[in-house]
Amino acid sequence: MQSTPTAQRILGIDPGSLITGVGIVDSVGDKLKYVFHDSIRSNSKDEFPDRLRNIYTQVQAVVTRYQPTQIAIEQVFMHRNADSALKLGQARAAAMSATFQADIPVHEYAAKLIKQAVVGKGAAAKEQVQHMVGFLLQLSDPVQADAADALAVAICHANMYNIADRLNVKISTIRKRKR
Repeated sequence: MQSTPTAQRILGIDPGSLITGVGIVDSVGDKLKYVFHDSIRSNSKDEFPDRLRNIYTQVQAVVTRYQPTQIAIEQVFMHRNADSALKLGQARAAAMSATFQADIPVHEYAAKLIKQAVVGKGAAAKEQVQHMVGFLLQLSDPVQADAADALAVAICHANMYNIADRLNVKISTIRKRKR
């Protein structure tokens, strides 16, 4: 006999040094419900530490307001430009650090896996991701690309979580809860 699926509120994060997408979905079994999305914008003229502070503060506010039970973030991919890769990694760290006080499990997924989970192919274009996110969450208005990517991260995690739940296995986290 199958147990009742566990309800999860998932915060997806698409990190960026200028625009960080955040998106929240509720997941019960294979049912998804849209909750929230936003694009956290930083001014390119601001000092880089100020941009990181902006990401940290705004992600922390989202966590406080929406109380997610799971967090999923896109892995950093290799850039040809080392400076861009370092800045992206620091933006990702700022977003993740904003979640630590809430002691919520953080999971990471490669961009290719996220696209495959949402669109069906790992090399999908941003427009395809935006379209499928809107379709899967039954959104009437288009979602900005970075916020759509964050919602895609949350959808990917919901799918992975449901598969793991059905198989009665655990999925790995970046940082485990202290319990």
